[in-house]
Amino acid sequence: MPEPRLATPADAAEIARLRSEHILSEPLDDAWLTTCADQLALRLQDGGDARAYVIDSPAGGLATCALGLVHAVLPAPKYPKGLAVRIHAVATDPNHRRRGYAKAALAALLDHLEDDGVTLYELYASDGSAPLYEALGFAADPALMRMTRFPAGGGNAS
Repeated sequence: MPEPRLATPADAAEIARLRSEHILSEPLDDAWLTTCADQLALRLQDGGDARAYVIDSPAGGLATCALGLVHAVLPAPKYPKGLAVRIHAVATDPNHRRRGYAKAALAALLDHLEDDGVTLYELYASDGSAPLYEALGFAADPALMRMTRFPAGGGNAS
């Protein structure tokens, strides 16, 4: 199996594509793909809050990505450095599934984040992906809730 590698800003467009095509309920249009790729490229730079591991496809592009967004929380005994991560995207191109790529990329990401001092990990799992996450130590949390709120003017926040 190919070894996962740390993503660079040059991988942002492919990570955005994998997320759009294989995670989101509706794929993004070209304008939103560009917006996401541009923002992610900045966030993947040294000092940015994004960390990702990828596996290259022999045909070009990426076969798999595992992306986390690090954020600060108030320190506590379980979060001594005050760092948490939301696993934002784990996606594999259909031509590369069932080879362990997603598990390898996510395991590499988790190891990297642990080395950075992250102790709190959160994600949203589909029924199909839950076994992968459970195998890596994640557990369901029935208390987790989610809401999307847009400004009162009705426009989408960017």
